[in-house]
Amino acid sequence: MPKPDFNLLVVTDRTQTRGRSLLWIVEQALDGGVRAIQLREKDLGGRNLFLLAEKVSKLCQTYQAALFINERIDIALAVDAAGVQLGNASVHAEIARQLLGADKMIGLSTHSLGEALEAQGCGADFVLFGPVYFTPSKAVYGAPQGLNTLKEIVEKIELPVYAIGGIKAENILDAKHAGVFGVALISAIVNADDPKAATKDLLKSMVNG
Repeated sequence: MPKPDFNLLVVTDRTQTRGRSLLWIVEQALDGGVRAIQLREKDLGGRNLFLLAEKVSKLCQTYQAALFINERIDIALAVDAAGVQLGNASVHAEIARQLLGADKMIGLSTHSLGEALEAQGCGADFVLFGPVYFTPSKAVYGAPQGLNTLKEIVEKIELPVYAIGGIKAENILDAKHAGVFGVALISAIVNADDPKAATKDLLKSMVNG
């Protein structure tokens, strides 16, 4: 069964590209060295999401990067993605595993220790935990959890833990020093003036910080 081997996961959001092509942003991030992309475009219908996923999948294959599809197991299978990212309202991870098989990865988005422990018990391969800091895209999930809660999750969860929510260049080292396996982020790359340079800087921080 594959395990995550990336320390930076770029999550997509077409509304934050400042009018630039999402595919261009993704390719810039991949060219900058990122090796994992999560396609998270919740407003797209099935056909349009599939067509976009096909294009993103080809880019990821070119750069030998892992592609995760947010919630849509059918589309993940259709484009031969590395796996899926599931949330509280998604198909249960055990059912997802039956549909995906042993060769795909399952990430679970969690917002408390209880949810992270449940994710560990139902066969997830890694968890995203947050929001660590305030971010508009995660405000619906409640107040920022903070670094102390993040450290507790890392200490009590055996799975790789990725911090998410407001992760930027100025605080990425604090998240890393909390012991996380990696970080997941949107705006620090998708909204950056130079997504490729931003990716390189963030990766350098994760490796050398």
